[in-house]
Amino acid sequence: MFSKFFIDRPIFASVISIVIVLVGLISIPMLPVEKTPDIAPPTIMIMTSYPGASAEVIADTVITPLEESINGVDDMLYMSSDSSDNGTGMIMITFKVGTDIDIANVLVQNRVSQAEPLLPEEVVRNGITIRKRSSNISMLLGFYSPDGRYDDIYLSNFINLKVKDAIARSEGVGEIEVFGSKDYGMRIWLDPTKLRARGVTANDVVSVIRQQNIQVAAGQIGGMPSPDDQQFQYTIKTLGRLSTVEQFEDIIVRNEPGGRLLRVGDLARVELGSQDYFWSVKLNGEPAVAVAIYATPGANALEVVKGVRNVLEELSPSFPEGVAYSEPYNPTLFVEESIKEVFWTLLSVIGLVVLTVFVFLEDWRATLIPAVTIPVSLIGTMAVLLSFGMTVNTLSLFGLVLAIGIVVDDAVVVVENCVRIITDEKLPPREAAIKAMKQVTGPVVATTLVLLAVFVPTILSGGITGKLYQQFAITLSVAVCFSTLNALTLSPALCSVLLHDSSQKHGKFFGWFDRLLRSTTSVYANIVKVIVRRTLIVLLLFAIFTVLAITGFGALPTGFLPDEDEGLIMIGVRLPDGATVLRTEQVMGRINAIMQETEGVANYAAISGFSLLDSAIAPNGGACFVTLEPWEKRQDPNLHASKIAQRLQAKLSQIPDALCLALQPPPIQGLGMAGGFEVQIQDRGGAGVHSLAQMGNDFVHNAMNDEVITRLNSTLQVSVPQLYIDVDRTKVETLDVPLNSVFSTLQTFLGSTYVNDFNIYGRTFKVIAQAEPRFRDSAEDIGELEVRNRTGQMLPIKTLATVKDISGPQSIKRYNMYPSTTITGVPKPGYSSGQAIERVRKILDEQLPPSMGYEWSGMSLQEIEAGGKTVYIFLLAALFAYLFLAAQYESWAIPLAIVLAVPLGLLGAVGYTWLRMMDNNIYMQMGVVLLVGVVCKTAILLVEFAKQLHEEDGHSIHESAVLAARLRFRPILMTAFTTALGMLPLVVATGAGATARQALGTSVFGGMVVATLLGVFMIPVFYVAVQSSKEKAIELEHHAMDAIHHYDKAETEWPR
Repeated sequence: MFSKFFIDRPIFASVISIVIVLVGLISIPMLPVEKTPDIAPPTIMIMTSYPGASAEVIADTVITPLEESINGVDDMLYMSSDSSDNGTGMIMITFKVGTDIDIANVLVQNRVSQAEPLLPEEVVRNGITIRKRSSNISMLLGFYSPDGRYDDIYLSNFINLKVKDAIARSEGVGEIEVFGSKDYGMRIWLDPTKLRARGVTANDVVSVIRQQNIQVAAGQIGGMPSPDDQQFQYTIKTLGRLSTVEQFEDIIVRNEPGGRLLRVGDLARVELGSQDYFWSVKLNGEPAVAVAIYATPGANALEVVKGVRNVLEELSPSFPEGVAYSEPYNPTLFVEESIKEVFWTLLSVIGLVVLTVFVFLEDWRATLIPAVTIPVSLIGTMAVLLSFGMTVNTLSLFGLVLAIGIVVDDAVVVVENCVRIITDEKLPPREAAIKAMKQVTGPVVATTLVLLAVFVPTILSGGITGKLYQQFAITLSVAVCFSTLNALTLSPALCSVLLHDSSQKHGKFFGWFDRLLRSTTSVYANIVKVIVRRTLIVLLLFAIFTVLAITGFGALPTGFLPDEDEGLIMIGVRLPDGATVLRTEQVMGRINAIMQETEGVANYAAISGFSLLDSAIAPNGGACFVTLEPWEKRQDPNLHASKIAQRLQAKLSQIPDALCLALQPPPIQGLGMAGGFEVQIQDRGGAGVHSLAQMGNDFVHNAMNDEVITRLNSTLQVSVPQLYIDVDRTKVETLDVPLNSVFSTLQTFLGSTYVNDFNIYGRTFKVIAQAEPRFRDSAEDIGELEVRNRTGQMLPIKTLATVKDISGPQSIKRYNMYPSTTITGVPKPGYSSGQAIERVRKILDEQLPPSMGYEWSGMSLQEIEAGGKTVYIFLLAALFAYLFLAAQYESWAIPLAIVLAVPLGLLGAVGYTWLRMMDNNIYMQMGVVLLVGVVCKTAILLVEFAKQLHEEDGHSIHESAVLAARLRFRPILMTAFTTALGMLPLVVATGAGATARQALGTSVFGGMVVATLLGVFMIPVFYVAVQSSKEKAIELEHHAMDAIHHYDKAETEWPR
């Protein structure tokens, strides 16, 4: 016998466990820590710049050629793009989970290179940026001047020159975006009236700057090849590229009559200003510059933030006096806090489980044996996680928490049986241990195989669901394997050393407990004796329970990953179309006042000019990132993040002329900007952006008062006031004006023209020409701009074109190459994300015309894809459990008596989840998969003994069932209590990450309680029914064989 070897060698058994613990302890510091495993689909972002271009121009001339080239790149899941009126274009390619992002990046770069000849020259000159980046902010830094001595331009360039590059070198940082960025730019502010007076055009100024501000490679004196007698070599330097305001002002435009030189300074105001003036940032109401840190796909967010903090700690002593920074938005605080909460839950569960075992075994020596299993199994698991390249995250820690109640079960079965033999049969500890292991080795191995079997489908499943299941399943499976090894080696060895006859009383409590347990066991056995004779009634009840469980599971509101209180809230703001950044700043000021009076808010950063709702730069858009007070200061349920968001929403709704939505972050970083649902309405029939926008607005309007969904938003807005310049091309040609001169003049004066570069502070910045603001603040200014025809005559634009008032989109989004509008929203309190998705699907199916369609994106897409796999995973888990048992027992019948108990666990999980008004999400489903194994494990303890009593000891089927129920009632209760009580800290969890812990604990706790209460009565009946049917089938088979034999014999003896 395998265990006898270790019973005779207890030190050998102890050394095995000690080595497992030591290797695990060595592995723990090397394991990375994160919230969830790397489950977000990897993304690659492409950024382009076309200054002065409208959203339509960028979409048609930049985004469309790039998308056509990129579409279909290997492992692409979907592709979205955004073209904005500020001249920027962005494409985000999302790949399947598990894609090698480095290979994908190379493939995308190759596709972009193929499309470059089709792009406008200005776009190529400005450069196309391709980066691996998560779509969510990993950290937001706020830089400000406490005493107000520095403005935002100084702060922005201080960050770019002294901070940004150092952070970019930190491990795992994918992209750094500076909100409120005002990179230095040599601004050539043209005065159209002065140009008109001197007969100079904007093109003339741009041209002379390009001619005179150039990088010169002047060569060398004495450079090779040189004469043989050349003794010296000199490098030639001259002033080529300019660097100061004065040098640019002195650029000569032309030599005027009389010898006077006309310079740039005579026609324009030159200043060292900012390249962009798109946005402004305030931190807690004070001017600031915000720096968003995006991690590379797959990077550990905690390590990224830690690295950034280390960089800032090194740099901060060299910061100028009057410059400070803070962290107004840091999602990793939730990760750290939630992992800490799970760790404390782990300790609580250990305490409860050990206490339960002690109460049942009534002996500290006996309790010590299963208690030793916990550190051996849990710590040893860490070594395997490290070898598999896994991390310590909430899911792997959940696996460890659930493992605690399970890993002690095998040792409890061994110890309880050994104690029973010592007490009842008066055998010495060594002989008792040997006999006990002969009886329980089979059940211990069987229960382990069943638990491993139920996780096979989950480990092999793909996508985000598979990644989530894998962390949980592998952790739990490894811990169970270690516990089984421990139960077959160390536990019997310790039983032979530590146990003794402890049948004497251990005090009043244990005396009372023993009497209660004996009387309960007696009553239980008598009930079983009766119901095993009533199999039809019990099986009918079982059928009813099964129908209730299946129906209830389907009726539960569905979800994917529950929204957590992450201590963060995001506010998206949108003003009426055409509103300026100044108006947006005024609204953000009102939001600032609301924040100051809202309980639970710690600090906040407000950005004007960036639309969180549209994920684009927009003058009428705003974003506010709110950090709440620590969780320990928000124990009041009314200070939960969702409650604070609801109160903020009520106040924000009162702000006139602005749409303000308070949103919570998504459950998984990298899947959307915020929680809730996300769907893309697509124009597949070429109806146009106005029809598409109307469809999005109709959806929002029609669903405004819906009972299921709320906080709705459609990103496409086409009523932005715009001006259309209708150039009379016939008149342009008649007056001999170059058409490109008209367009370049408009771009330079009204948009801007990137002239070339200059150097300062060791960096390269842009030279930008544009009209002074006062010459482009009304539509009338357009007509006063002048161009020159080929004969040298200056002509105003109003003679060549007319200006019309129109409206159009501020930004154009595309999804999988179709123009689209993104619809976002959240379910109302009391409804799940699955119900919200079904409601949106129903409305869209009724509302959309044939020319339009829709696709889900972000978290909603993952939830829909995961929903179709859940039922198959459950069925496969039960099937694998049955097949493993069939292989072990060499029987197709006996495993049925075990697997039939599974619906009882499902009934409990569904019932308790429904009572707590929770939804059917991924954590609840993990609990149900675990229940398949745990319930089968309980059934094995009873069925295995009944089988032994019937086949080896000769008891009848009914007697075997009743006797097995009586003998195994105590260990069944003990294992059920250890598992159920181990779930209590999860059921009543609070703090960071509590929602996930509650969902998981609720399903397992409810399932274990109901499966135990019903299973202890029904499992003996299942055994009787299955075994009786099996023997009747065998008997019928024998009768049939006898009949065939007699027939053959009679036929042989029949006289011929």
